[in-house]
Amino acid sequence: MAKHRRWSDKPKPDPAQNTEKQEFTEQEFTPGKTSSDLKSTLQSGTKYVYIVVIAALFSGVFTPITLGIEIESVVYGILSILLGLVGAILIIKGINSQKPTLIVSAGIGVIFISLITMLLTAGKTLFGFSI
Repeated sequence: MAKHRRWSDKPKPDPAQNTEKQEFTEQEFTPGKTSSDLKSTLQSGTKYVYIVVIAALFSGVFTPITLGIEIESVVYGILSILLGLVGAILIIKGINSQKPTLIVSAGIGVIFISLITMLLTAGKTLFGFSI
């Protein structure tokens, strides 16, 4: 029966034999913006535009036109929904990051600010304190 050589059976070269000088050539690397960078930026930007438009429609942009409610309350409604959305995004990003405590706590804080904005818009108070 013939003995077959394995990859690990190869003789290793002697380091003393590799005394040849290796020449290194410097190559200039100039990073440039490619069209894929612009495309990905536009795609991520349109994603957030869609979110803002949907939040504005959900909060009732057309309410002042149809029912005659003040535009200020509609702006506060949009603000509270967007703050809640930003808080939720921060919590999700924080859970997936290396150090989640700061980002998650910031997300909870933003959601709490959103809650306060909603209560102020509704004319109610939080914990019985009036502002």
